[in-house]
Amino acid sequence: MTIISLIKSCKHKSHLFQLHSFLLRSSHLYNPTIFLAFLSRLALPPLRDLSYSGRIFSEFPDPNVSLYNTMIRAHSFSRDSARKGFHLYQELVSSGISSNALSASVAVKCCTKIKSLCNGMQVHARIWKDGFLSDGLLLTTLMDFYSYLEKGDDAYKVFDEMSERDVVAWNVLITCYTRNGRTRDALALFDKMTNSDTCRPDDVTCLLALQACGSLNSLEWGEKVHNYILEQGLINARNVCNSLIAMYSRCGCVEKAFEVFKQLVDRDVISWTSMISGLASNGYGRDAIEAFKQMQREGISPGDQTFTGLLSACSHSGLVDEGRMFFQAMSRDFGITPNVHHYGCMVDLLGRAGLLHEAYEFIRSMRIKPDAAMWRTLLGGCRIHGNVVLGERVVEHLVELKAQEAGDYILLLNIYSLSGNSEKVMEVRKMMKDKGIQTTPASSTIELKGKVHEFLANDVSHPMKKEVYEMLAEINQQLRIAGYVAEITAELPNTLPKGKAYALSYHSEKLAIAFGILSTPPGTTIRVAKDLRICADCHNFSKILSAVYNRKLVIRDRSRFHHFQDGRCSCNDYW
Repeated sequence: MTIISLIKSCKHKSHLFQLHSFLLRSSHLYNPTIFLAFLSRLALPPLRDLSYSGRIFSEFPDPNVSLYNTMIRAHSFSRDSARKGFHLYQELVSSGISSNALSASVAVKCCTKIKSLCNGMQVHARIWKDGFLSDGLLLTTLMDFYSYLEKGDDAYKVFDEMSERDVVAWNVLITCYTRNGRTRDALALFDKMTNSDTCRPDDVTCLLALQACGSLNSLEWGEKVHNYILEQGLINARNVCNSLIAMYSRCGCVEKAFEVFKQLVDRDVISWTSMISGLASNGYGRDAIEAFKQMQREGISPGDQTFTGLLSACSHSGLVDEGRMFFQAMSRDFGITPNVHHYGCMVDLLGRAGLLHEAYEFIRSMRIKPDAAMWRTLLGGCRIHGNVVLGERVVEHLVELKAQEAGDYILLLNIYSLSGNSEKVMEVRKMMKDKGIQTTPASSTIELKGKVHEFLANDVSHPMKKEVYEMLAEINQQLRIAGYVAEITAELPNTLPKGKAYALSYHSEKLAIAFGILSTPPGTTIRVAKDLRICADCHNFSKILSAVYNRKLVIRDRSRFHHFQDGRCSCNDYW
């Protein structure tokens, strides 16, 4: 016991090495209990010396399962050593030593680190064979493995076979669904938990559910989770309030986000950053700047993400001088080194404002190597302002990075179309065809009574398609009377004007809006989420519709929110 106490008190490897020398001279080292204590101290964090511990482990004459588990666990902490950890597990199994649930658990963690589905399934099979299916902690680890490798159905099978499920197991499965884009399934699980008599959602469950609501643009579900938080007395937790602010902001309901923010007494940098970012994405640029100033007055130091939100606010609102000032202040006044997100915001700010050549030189002068996303941001600016020459130069940089996407070619097509260069349009289309590049149809979603409805362009899959198309035809007729004319300048450059107007009539967001008007009472706000940037025609369509039908429309596109009301948009046609 004296020796074990000495081992545990060693804070430096040099002390352990001295003790190792003593143990070798006194023959105490090969006492299994002492050796396990020594190996654990040396192999596991914070000291974690895999080389030295591996050498003495290999010299131990008759290692038991506890020693193997220690070494496997030691290797499971990093991707670089995890494969060796799995090989040690295989060695343990083949040696005839009886493994236990801990052996399988740390082996699964190794498989997660190296993303090896095959090896993880081998461990899973061994768990069955060894009869460890009643170990809830082990099965939860196995669920997390399948989740990390995007095998949601396999994770659910493990969950379904568990004899007893605690809140951790439920949370892991919700995380799995959220991680794999199955946000509706994640919310369905939350709903199932709230109606369960055995396992109710905790604060972690609520955080995961709020994340899913924000991702899905599901305000109705978000309000349901908020009500549960209030009922359970979880509203005083700062991390829960921060998540509520982020959720409401991502659902385009910045007023409710601000209500939660005002009620939060102990605001930290995350609270302020969430509020600033929410104001930015919803088009309240100057309000975001004022929130930043108030944050400073209250003595809260901003972080790098705070400046990402702040610069984004300047970009979406065309506040070029303010954006330049904040970018310079980051390092000068706050000691924050700009990262790729800050540089990207500045490129977006300059590009949207038409300062394309300044944006190009800004990229070339950066301290870090520009990534494809940054060049793509500048290409978007070239499309907005119809700069063909610079657009072609930007595409060359994307080619050098071997990072071309279908969307890049579409942007280039729109640039050529705006300039009236039909030969280049046909040339790019031929290139796309030769390379087998295909575009993904845009998708728009709208929530109604807790159910999310999805629409694609020219969609005929919805069960109410006949009614939706009839409603859209009626809307188009009413809007044309009010002066609406389809904007076909930069859309579908391979079609004739008549064909363009027809195709624009059935964009996914228009179908979602028609469904919303058809399915909700007059005066109800319609909220739509789109996975791509809203086009000029749909933007104009939504503005006129908001006045003709006296409806407020909230459309979230790929980068921001558009709040349409009384024939105007919150972006002031700057997006």
